[in-house]
Amino acid sequence: MPAEIPVSQIPVVILCGGQGTRIREASESLPKPLIDIGGRPILWHIMKSYSTHGFRRFVLCLGYKGWNIKEYFLRYQENVADFTLELCGGGPDFHGDPVDDFEVSLVDTGLSTGTGGRIPKVAHLLDQDYFMLTYGDGLGPVDVGTELQKLAQSDHLGLVTGVHPTSRFGELHCQNGIVENFAEKPASTGWVSGGFFAFKKEFLDYLDPSDPQLMLEAEPLQRLAREGRLGLFEHEGFWMGMDTFREYTALNKMWAENQAPWKTWD
Repeated sequence: MPAEIPVSQIPVVILCGGQGTRIREASESLPKPLIDIGGRPILWHIMKSYSTHGFRRFVLCLGYKGWNIKEYFLRYQENVADFTLELCGGGPDFHGDPVDDFEVSLVDTGLSTGTGGRIPKVAHLLDQDYFMLTYGDGLGPVDVGTELQKLAQSDHLGLVTGVHPTSRFGELHCQNGIVENFAEKPASTGWVSGGFFAFKKEFLDYLDPSDPQLMLEAEPLQRLAREGRLGLFEHEGFWMGMDTFREYTALNKMWAENQAPWKTWD
């Protein structure tokens, strides 16, 4: 990592405002980023993934049930640590190791704001030359530190992580009407966006702060691509978005069996 980039000071923006309508079985009473994997919210898993590369500043763009996320972090130490409490007075005496060394900024960016419309609402917190950005529902052992380094050494304004997601359907290889191979849910051979971005601060100029419905995936990124200033950061390993109840179940099964490829921390 170039010495001039203070990774611990680089903001990581996480879009946490969506409603998770396609995973309603698990998100009826919680915002999607708080849905548990192995007893911890998927949001925590994402933050831990970044922290293994030295990132510690997180900017959460809240919307749907945003208070639940605020409350989780307000009570974070109580949630994750054991403690002794004198009921007649005094604060709790926490046991064990210190909790995660995170700085977390929580900003209400609107209930129905678009993914691109949320970012200008936290622009005042993006005080470095670079910022990272991801969604609150995707997991993978992406080397986000190297992604930032690659951006710093390029002429691009942004990098998007390309992944090969597992298909939801079995793939048939056929010839002359005969199935020669049946691949059960193979990985895609093409690149799709894994949702882990690195941006130079100048990218904020591509986001119209007067348009709260702006979608990041529409004009801003499409314009960046047309101008040849959006680079690809290739990630060949595991990646999965928690978009459906089936994926929620699969991620929890991996964690329970100690087979979670995204777990890069001790």
